[in-house]
This record gives sequence, structure tokens and C-alpha cells, in this order.
Amino acid sequence: MNDLEKYFRQNNKRLIHKYLHYFDIYDRHFSTYRNKEVVILEIGVSQGGSLQMWKEYFGENARIFGIDVDPRCKALEEENIKIFIGSQSDRKFLREVKKQIPPIDILIDDGGHTMVQQIVSYEELFDAIKDDGIYLCEDLHTSYWLNYGGGHKRKGSFIEYSKNFIDYLNAYHSKQRSLRVNEFTKSVDSIHYYDSIVVIEKKKREEPHAEKTGNVSFETEYAENSVQTRLYQVKCFFVNTINLILRFFGIKYALRIGGIFWKK
Repeated sequence: MNDLEKYFRQNNKRLIHKYLHYFDIYDRHFSTYRNKEVVILEIGVSQGGSLQMWKEYFGENARIFGIDVDPRCKALEEENIKIFIGSQSDRKFLREVKKQIPPIDILIDDGGHTMVQQIVSYEELFDAIKDDGIYLCEDLHTSYWLNYGGGHKRKGSFIEYSKNFIDYLNAYHSKQRSLRVNEFTKSVDSIHYYDSIVVIEKKKREEPHAEKTGNVSFETEYAENSVQTRLYQVKCFFVNTINLILRFFGIKYALRIGGIFWKK
């Protein structure tokens, strides 16, 4: 049992409401920030218990900020904990918050959990996270709940929205105009999906490249400038042309070298 779960189970301070499997996820991604000068922003103060938990977990050098729409939450401020009152779906409000706080090490979205709230908060605050910071959005199961605007594969749900992150992460390898390298591609190192949680770890990246080391074990069939190599290049051109046509018409089959069709 990690320190966060221990705190939760022994908690006699303000109310905390969490799924139990979240604590291992938090500890896995947050532990390296402990006892450092870290800036935490949590959307969704509720009863204030989780803010106190972060304060205990990260240590006395942590600066904790909270956002909540309920004005009563302002009274939950204490040393090293500051709370802003406003809606996480209000872009103007979020931009004002960004101006008033330092660059963020860890952002935790545990707010209202509607699709608009999660998407707007991501779009407005992700660039406020440091180059080596973390974005965590929890309770993603609301993307499957109708009363929150969700549903399986429903357009506009945060789950469907976040699936684009996977493409952005791999955009350096795309040959299509529909997927170009963007700021997400250049600034994100990894994406981690868990039950009800997505974690994005930021890190500046350049286009990946491969290298070779070691000694050749045997000569390959396609030596440089050989007849076999030129024939292979012709085959590749033919295969790529056919696959472009298949993709254009939305046909769910593709041709590969060797003439074998396989289903996507």
C-alpha cells in the first residue's frame, strides 16, 4: 500500500472520494515529484480533502492550487493551498487563472466530468504545464454515461477526443496531410490509459531516428544498387499506389509485398 492510499484510509480530515485503483496510478506518475518545489493544480475541490492529501504527499515545498465552481470552497484555503472560484468550461476564467499561477508541474482534472468541461480544460491549460510536467484526467468513465454527454464511440466524448492524442504522438511517421506534426507531437513523451484515467507525460521531442550498431551476421538479399533492390523498389511503388486507391475508397483491405491481402 503506497503513502497516498495509507493517507486515504487513515484520513480524519476533510472528505476524499476516490476509486481505490487510482492511488497506484497517482503514485506511479507522481512519486518523483515528492519533496520538491512542485506546482499542483487540481480542478474540482469538492470538500477539500484531496488538496490536503496532495499537500501531505508532496511535502512542504509544494504549492497547491484548486479550481471549483462552488464559492464555499474558497473557505478551504490554508497555507500553501489557494483556490480559484469559477467554471472549468469558462475559457476566459481559465486564462485568468493561468496568468495568476506559476507554470504547472502536475494538473489533475477531477472536476465536473462533462465532455465540454474536460475538453475545454485540456485545451486551455495543457500549454501551461511545464515541458516535463504531467496532465492527468480522471473519471473518464463519464465518457460512457449518457447523463454526462457520453456514450460508446459517441462523437464529442472526451474518450473519442483523446484518441486523437495517439495519432498526434505518432505524427512524425505519418505520410498523410491529414496527420501533421503539431505541438503535441513535439512536446509529449508518452500517453498512459487506465480504467477511467488518462495520463500524459510531457517531454520535448525531435523527430525520432534509427541507427545501426554491431557487425553484419549475413548479407541480405537486397544489396545496395542490386537488381533485386531495384525490383523491390518497383514492387513498393506498385503496392503503395494500390493501397492509396483502396484507402481513398475506404476499402478495409490492404496489399503488402508478396501479394497477400490482409484485413485491417
